[in-house]
Amino acid sequence: MTTEHQSEGVTLLNMQPRAAIEGGRVMIACRHLDMGAFTGARLRLGGVAARLDLARGDLLIARVPVGAMSGMVTLETHGHVSNGIPCEIGSRMAQNLHPVSNPAIDAEGNLFVTLSGSRGQKVPVSVYKISPRGILTPFVHDIVNPTGMAFGPDGEMYISSRFDGKVYRVTAEGTSSVFARDLGVATGIAFDPHGYLYVGDREGTIYRVNHQGSPTAFATLASSVAAFHLAFDHQGNLYVTNPSMSGYDAIHRITPEGEIQAFATDLGRPQGLAFDPQDNLYVVAYYRGDPGILKITPQGEVRHVVSGVNLVGLALDSLGHLLVASTSAVYRLNREAIEQSQP
Repeated sequence: MTTEHQSEGVTLLNMQPRAAIEGGRVMIACRHLDMGAFTGARLRLGGVAARLDLARGDLLIARVPVGAMSGMVTLETHGHVSNGIPCEIGSRMAQNLHPVSNPAIDAEGNLFVTLSGSRGQKVPVSVYKISPRGILTPFVHDIVNPTGMAFGPDGEMYISSRFDGKVYRVTAEGTSSVFARDLGVATGIAFDPHGYLYVGDREGTIYRVNHQGSPTAFATLASSVAAFHLAFDHQGNLYVTNPSMSGYDAIHRITPEGEIQAFATDLGRPQGLAFDPQDNLYVVAYYRGDPGILKITPQGEVRHVVSGVNLVGLALDSLGHLLVASTSAVYRLNREAIEQSQP
């Protein structure tokens, strides 16, 4: 329904994807846009003016500006404002970090993110803790190049180091000790339903580590240009991304017996991944040329649900949030709003 405040005849129909992080590119379908009167038009995403990459009579393509918040998308032309369509924009929780894999969440909802540094760089703080209220505090200080993180069945955090090929066990006070070693370029880690730790070596080996910290080779994949990323579904299958430069990568599913299968193909540099309670897989990747987060159903149906650039990892918390790590910051989105917005 139009009002006297709406742009003359212009109707915004939908935005795809309906969720984004600053810098992400979104496509807005519209109707009755008069290109002759478009000079001076202003698109607002979450209350902030956005730069348009393309405008035509039925489509606008824009970048999400810094400072945009969840709310409405509107188009203003000559003082008239269009109808609004909802958008979910990731709120920045912390910045000046250096994640290279998924963040981790503890039972109390605290989020842990790395400041990994360049190879061999010893930084003052290896891992930061972010409380549910957004308070950032140093947590771990003595791990060089912390990479993958996961909480074990004992409730303690485990962190891999791509520098020394070790996995460290970290207490609730942030004190670390070596749990396993000789793991190559150790990157992504995950625990299976039986409490065994799996570690992805960038050189191509997936290690299975027993409860005493002894590793054995479990599976072999192609080497990677970035961190291996690991996640288990609720049936005990291991999912692995090992991004290459080809632009046509696959997510691999490895059965408990070690059989390797291609689960999703033709993805560009897939990285961090996590499962929701319904075994839908969320993964950071390029899809049909666009970067962001994909949702892949257990049947393999793929949908681009969040637009964003320079993303490396993600996690799902128990409160319905999607926590997303870029190469320098971490963001929070409302997963329910993302799901409700999809056609």
